[in-house]
Amino acid sequence: MRSPRRLRTEVFAGLVVALALIPEAIAFSIIAGVDPRLGLFASFTMAVTIAIVGGRPAMISAATGAVALVIAPVAREHGIDYFIATVILAGVIQVALGLLGVAKLMRFIPRSVMVGFVNALAILIFTSQLPHLIDVPWLVYPIVAVGLLVMVLLPRLTTVVPAPLVAIVLLTGATIIAAVKVPTVGDEGELPESLPSLLFPDVPLTFETLQIIAPFALAMALVGLLESLLTAKLVDDVTDTHSNKTREAWGQGVANVVTGFFGGMGGCAMIGQTMINVKVSGARTRISTFLAGVFLLILVVGLGDVVAIIPMGALVAVMIMVSVGTFDWHSVKPATLRAMPKSETAVMLSTVVVTVATHNLAYGVIVGVLVAMVLFARRVAHLTTVTRLDSSDEDGERVYAVEGELFFASSNDLVYQFDYAGDPDRVVIDLSRAHVWDASTVAAMDAIATKYAARGKTAVFVGMNPDSEARHRRLAGSLS
Repeated sequence: MRSPRRLRTEVFAGLVVALALIPEAIAFSIIAGVDPRLGLFASFTMAVTIAIVGGRPAMISAATGAVALVIAPVAREHGIDYFIATVILAGVIQVALGLLGVAKLMRFIPRSVMVGFVNALAILIFTSQLPHLIDVPWLVYPIVAVGLLVMVLLPRLTTVVPAPLVAIVLLTGATIIAAVKVPTVGDEGELPESLPSLLFPDVPLTFETLQIIAPFALAMALVGLLESLLTAKLVDDVTDTHSNKTREAWGQGVANVVTGFFGGMGGCAMIGQTMINVKVSGARTRISTFLAGVFLLILVVGLGDVVAIIPMGALVAVMIMVSVGTFDWHSVKPATLRAMPKSETAVMLSTVVVTVATHNLAYGVIVGVLVAMVLFARRVAHLTTVTRLDSSDEDGERVYAVEGELFFASSNDLVYQFDYAGDPDRVVIDLSRAHVWDASTVAAMDAIATKYAARGKTAVFVGMNPDSEARHRRLAGSLS
């Protein structure tokens, strides 16, 4: 409030996001198989609630396609009441996971997965606009082209008013004045005519009900948290600021609980609309998030007739610009690909391919993390070496020096690195440059000692650091 320029930016950003949310919320409602009003109410309640309880300022949360895909079977097979109950339970699970510190797991997501996540998102945002460009009147294409030109050229002249808002207003006015017939927001679905009201789902409070909704609620909770936390991290990078991921995690849960009790379909962070808010419009505070929800409600309830005549081509142009701005073009430059290790590129590509193929960002991230783990384990395993010290035979004993990180991937071959038949009666294995990480390594050490003992020889492990020694002392002899 102390900066009129900042306040103006936040207000205009909230208005642009609200306009972009309307067709998205309607489309996601159709995916979930529910009335469009459930998606619109969810977007309003999610945005307003997360603006108050969330941990990432300027991030937009609303009804999303990922959540719609996960819980669509509930509405189809059991009805709306079970659907709403699933949303509420998912919110409760998210609150619990947030308080348990699930956000800390974000540190295990590699940068290559984040790059793949961003690139896949950009591709999905672009491909989601294609249905609005196929089998449509030819006038749609000039509308989209003019919208793109306005958003590319206007920022070079002035940034007082967001270019997307100017494009939407100009194109809407042009289509009305020219009286041309093109697809509009009103063609996407019926807009609500009243405010959302408090709703308690009419389901029996029994274990059978829990069996029906719990699997879908857990899946929704995990997908929503993953997408929200990744979006928060992305906004952190764009704005060079840090946000409270734990608060964001339980805040998403609170927002879904509130949304469920007001008859919404639930949701999570929306990366496309967040990028409109943060990157295109320049918003940085919770005011834009709050106003996006408020403007959405005003537009669909109070100005529904006006919103309904906005040409879809104008919103398609906005989303295309978002996809172009979201994609990490540097990551696919030939120079970058040549410099990047092949394993990093493989992780990025696997994330993109799985996400685009399944249309589920959570699946892509999970696969990307698994690929990164496997490739990392394989790379680290090859960094372990066993060296025989030639000068050690003079005193009737042989010394081996082991160097590297010893865990399940690297210790499996450890047993085969010693000359059990040719070594003298006493063998010293120096682990001063190694670290014992798991039970698999202790089991391998037991196997080495057993093989020497079977030949009447003694194997001694020396030089272990305190952590390795404690693990070896606790597990040695009890694993076979």
